[in-house]
Amino acid sequence: MKMTKLDKAAVIAVRDCMGAKPKESVLIITDEKKKKIGYALYQNALRLGHSSIYLEMKSGEMHGEEPPDQVAELMKMFDVVLCPTDKSLTHTNARRAASAKGVRIATFPGITEDVMIRGLNADYKKIAELTIKLAKKLDKAKKVRVTAPNGTDISFEIKGRKAIASKGLFHKKGEGGNLPTGEAFIAPLEGTSNGVFVVDGSMSGIGVVKNKPIKIEVKDGFATKISGGSQAKKLEKILNKYGKLARNIAEFGIGTNDKVKLSGNLLEDEKVKGTVHIALGDNKTMGGNVNVPIHLDGLIKKPTVWLDDKIIMKDGKLII
Repeated sequence: MKMTKLDKAAVIAVRDCMGAKPKESVLIITDEKKKKIGYALYQNALRLGHSSIYLEMKSGEMHGEEPPDQVAELMKMFDVVLCPTDKSLTHTNARRAASAKGVRIATFPGITEDVMIRGLNADYKKIAELTIKLAKKLDKAKKVRVTAPNGTDISFEIKGRKAIASKGLFHKKGEGGNLPTGEAFIAPLEGTSNGVFVVDGSMSGIGVVKNKPIKIEVKDGFATKISGGSQAKKLEKILNKYGKLARNIAEFGIGTNDKVKLSGNLLEDEKVKGTVHIALGDNKTMGGNVNVPIHLDGLIKKPTVWLDDKIIMKDGKLII
């Protein structure tokens, strides 16, 4: 059987990124929208000799929505779990509980064939090195400031918070993250974010930002005012369904993958080297205290980033 580009990407995911060993079991959780990718992962897990199960469920409505209880239980029973789904399972109690049991989990929220093929044919050793280096710098810092030509100027404290290196190599018990990947991220301390950030790349749940950027004003850790065009109104409408906690400044991340490009798919976009993203909503997954079933990332182009008083990125170029 001839290997397609999608097959090759699936093999890299199972064998290289997850480091699945011959006797390990692999569970694929997918939905009706992403089943072609789900089935490719399943077939290639079998091809690599793993005991594997393919599970298809109905797609969720929002990123961070819990899967059915039976699926959550099943997730704890495998060595490796791969989740190519339309809506993200990353920030769910189901994923957290399985990770706590030592399961290695990769989530592929909103994945498309193009993104899978582009993003998984990267040099993950190189990406891992840069990502770990950035995470270590974030760990040592107390404060972050981000500015950009689009009017972004926001600061927040991160002292005592642990940065996460989503490096694409998830080989140890309980490790996990997105695939494709390449980002170092951290949860700002609740209540410490102040300023404004302007999303001019793309926004989870909305896509590539067109016409007017989305301006988000932040006071004491919460997005207080959202302005711009029709996309800003759409974002406001989504957030309003979940109450004040949905407006929590949840995450600050720096992209480290040089193979991906801005496509409107946040799974890919937030990994683009030379960009940063700030997320609203749930930060429980990354060591914060806010547990709300929504997590939306907004991408900022050409950012300048200070850790304490030191510039580590200037106009989208990393200086480390």
